[in-house]
Amino acid sequence: MAGCELCEQPGGELIHRADRWRVIRAADANFPAFYRVVWNAHVAEFTDLGEADRRLCLEVVCAVERVLREALSPTKVNLASLGNVVPHLHWHVIARFDWDSHFPQPVWGAAQRVVEGGAAARLPLALPDLDARLRAALAAF
Repeated sequence: MAGCELCEQPGGELIHRADRWRVIRAADANFPAFYRVVWNAHVAEFTDLGEADRRLCLEVVCAVERVLREALSPTKVNLASLGNVVPHLHWHVIARFDWDSHFPQPVWGAAQRVVEGGAAARLPLALPDLDARLRAALAAF
């Protein structure tokens, strides 16, 4: 769809692309383990998908969450499908840590602290290795 950011560009660092969906890593220095599951076709709402596609979409979201939990042991994983700014179906899957700049506030809330040395350096796994684990898990779909 013309003018839709997620139709016209990947939306971040492409981790895996399938026929109906893709997973990207958002470029956010404060939240380096911030991924999005993006539905490739332009639909605004989850219920715009048929039952099988809804199930597939949630399975992919769960696969991303599972990898983040296993690889990073975050304090919490945030899942959200907002789409207020970009009305194209996508799910946020964000590993959160009690040391992150905004915790326990949402990522769009007020910062609570400065993370010395940067958030990516605090992760127990380097981002290229995390991305590789996600690619391996998503290849099963």
